[in-house]
Amino acid sequence: MPKDYPRIRGTTPETEQAARHLRQNLTPAEAQLWSALRGRQLAGLKFRCQHPVGRFIVDFYCPSCKLVIEVDGDIHTQQKAYDEARTKHFQLFGYRVLRFTNQEVFRDLQTVLARIVQVAQACLPAD
Repeated sequence: MPKDYPRIRGTTPETEQAARHLRQNLTPAEAQLWSALRGRQLAGLKFRCQHPVGRFIVDFYCPSCKLVIEVDGDIHTQQKAYDEARTKHFQLFGYRVLRFTNQEVFRDLQTVLARIVQVAQACLPAD
């Protein structure tokens, strides 16, 4: 069924379909973090999972503070230059990017969540 509203930041139908597929097939680390982020459980912040932004799909996105969270598996040790370029691309548009490894999520989820809250609160506009 075609959408009758504008695309998100220049995404394509293919990117949106890929994001849907990724949402249905989260890695174990992504699933663990998502269970802590979904439903405004973390400091009342709204997060989106496997969210398309342009030609990219980010693991998690908080629109109120333009915060992108990426959970990096072992493959990311071999693609550091790509990940850095991608982060710089997002920063050009005012996004803040936090990266965590699978091991950080599995071993110390509370520290990961505390860091996310810290960065998100610093990004939110003052009341």
